[in-house]
Amino acid sequence: MNIEKIKFDAQGLIPAIVQDATTKEVLTLAYMNRTSLEKSIETRETWFYSRSRQELWHKGATSGNTQTIVDMKLDCDRDAIVVLVHPAGPACHTGAISCFSERIFKEEERMKKEANLADYQILIDLEQIIDEREKERPEGAYTTYLFTEGVDKILKKVGEEASEVIIAAKNRDQEELKWETSDLLYHLLVLLREQELPFKEVLNVLQERHLQKEK
Repeated sequence: MNIEKIKFDAQGLIPAIVQDATTKEVLTLAYMNRTSLEKSIETRETWFYSRSRQELWHKGATSGNTQTIVDMKLDCDRDAIVVLVHPAGPACHTGAISCFSERIFKEEERMKKEANLADYQILIDLEQIIDEREKERPEGAYTTYLFTEGVDKILKKVGEEASEVIIAAKNRDQEELKWETSDLLYHLLVLLREQELPFKEVLNVLQERHLQKEK
């Protein structure tokens, strides 16, 4: 990227649209000046310029919710930039995954049919809860039981739940399939935690495969 060709506005800024590289969800709109853009390229993490505080800020420096840059794209006029990232946590200061969460068109059918990243927040929440259970081991919790029994027990449960998913699908039982798939996802997340493999690493693999197909 040739920074010399970028068209900064009168205040020396360029709008930066931050997008999840895996889900394609737009996470936030921020601004970069030349220095923050250079630091973003150098560190491969997002740096912005705060118009209200008039200073640079490193996304996640305080919260830990950093954004690892996968790619950066300029628009045809070179006066706006898209930053594709792997986020380490929510992008919004409210704790939401995306700053763009309030809908303008709220037709029920549209909301049912159109997937939104917020629908998948439960997976992030569940991974965090499982992580806490593994560290704290509260007495009486089923997740504590699984970690106490160890990997063999967890693997057995993954196998059992996978079999239940197959049976439900074979029987064309959507209600049962929903429940069994939920159980399978939960036990897979427990297994990933036991193996110390973050779920986002799995998502990264899916993203890499998707990018390879686009080439």
